[in-house]
Amino acid sequence: MLATIMQGVDNTIANVALPHIQGSLSASQDQVAWVLTSYIVTAAITMPLTGWLAGRFGIKYVFLFSVLGFTAASALCGAATSLTQLVIYRVLQGICGAALVPLSQSVLFQINPPERHGQAMAVWGIGVMLGPITGPALGGWLTDEYSWRWVFYINLPVGIIASLGILIFINETRRAHREPFDFIGFVTLSVAVGALQLLLDRGELKDWFHSTEIWAEAIVCGIGFYLLTVHTATATGSSFLSRELLKNGNFVTGSVLMFLIGGILTGSLALLPTMLQSVLNFPVVTSGLLTAPRGFGTMLAMFIVGRLINRVDVRLLIITGLILTAFSLWQMTGFSLGMDERPVLLSGVLQGFGLGCTFVPLNTLALSALPRNIMTQGTAIRSLMRNLGGSVGIAVLEALLSENTQVVHSRLVEQLRPDNPLAQPYLAGRYSLSAPSGIAALNAEVTRQASMVAYIDDYKLMMLVVLFSIPLLLLLRTNRKPAAAPLPAAPTAAPALGSDD
Repeated sequence: MLATIMQGVDNTIANVALPHIQGSLSASQDQVAWVLTSYIVTAAITMPLTGWLAGRFGIKYVFLFSVLGFTAASALCGAATSLTQLVIYRVLQGICGAALVPLSQSVLFQINPPERHGQAMAVWGIGVMLGPITGPALGGWLTDEYSWRWVFYINLPVGIIASLGILIFINETRRAHREPFDFIGFVTLSVAVGALQLLLDRGELKDWFHSTEIWAEAIVCGIGFYLLTVHTATATGSSFLSRELLKNGNFVTGSVLMFLIGGILTGSLALLPTMLQSVLNFPVVTSGLLTAPRGFGTMLAMFIVGRLINRVDVRLLIITGLILTAFSLWQMTGFSLGMDERPVLLSGVLQGFGLGCTFVPLNTLALSALPRNIMTQGTAIRSLMRNLGGSVGIAVLEALLSENTQVVHSRLVEQLRPDNPLAQPYLAGRYSLSAPSGIAALNAEVTRQASMVAYIDDYKLMMLVVLFSIPLLLLLRTNRKPAAAPLPAAPTAAPALGSDD
């Protein structure tokens, strides 16, 4: 779980340090954005390769190499003296970090019997969910108190401990049959995913399809996915993307749901801090702390799910989680400029609880029935779908936020005329429209009001996405029968992971 937490934190911890990195390395906004883009794109390209590497060299050694490589790359990132060096080291970090989540999940499925998959996933899921939640707060604190370099150095002790744990507790698994490497499948998938990630990451910066670069990336992405589909369907031998995975209904449906959940989790985490800081004028530290209760809700949910997952139909847990998540987003549509911290705390705890109830049962149901020879590839594809969902979610929500802010701003300005009787009570005594400072102050307040409306529109969209995803649960199938005897308490599951090693 340490490796999972390390990778999850690193996905978001560097975001808050970008302004400091930009100033320290004398980079433009376009240039410093490659610190994030290089990591995201290389991780997305490398992640599907995890299954083949694990089958070829063994899970233990690929896992160990990934953790050591990620740790070493983190040290190099912290020591970088130029933006070029930092981007190169982030590429190495993305290559090594891509395998951490799918391999850790695959190890848990292999060292635990099927009846304990749910409990093992509950423990593992805490790391997956807490990483992105705690990353921004930890990154802000490290940057303010020490330096932006410490957002990378923080990985060193965690990586060393995780490496020792792999050496001591994980036994080498029997290597799968060495199937020939499907080079065409790998290249087409890599090109498609890489182009999609570039499009999503740079779309807002380049004004989306008003840019030739974005059009080129969209065309390359479409061609790549088309060639991948044709190759996978017509390949005579084994294909890079296993056809056995695509025939598994639970896996396909679960991957679609995980794509949507990734968009909701990452999208809400991306929107909330900026809203708290730019619209509600909360300090950076306060906005970071207000995201922490989401993690508390997640841990509480996973503790409960770990006890219930073998006793009830897991689809009931998933639908409960989705309904709670939708309700929390409905609460967020009631946010206002005059509110205090309480609505943010309450909706955050509820949303974390809902996502925690959804994440573990969904993973368990979709992956536990996969044959061992494609388990690692299945976990890699699922992780890729969650990451792509997060990228798509952020891109769509931020694009809508920018567009809706401009639209609402224009509508409000049309109404704020001195000859409008409805606007006169609001303008009188507050803003001096004859002075530039008064006009600037009024424009700032109008922008603030428009931004709040745009944020609420995004929360409404996420709520609708969650509600419309519920019918997909009808496609999931489970043969598991509720257990007659109660299971041990969830905390006792953690030591058993090592003992089964």
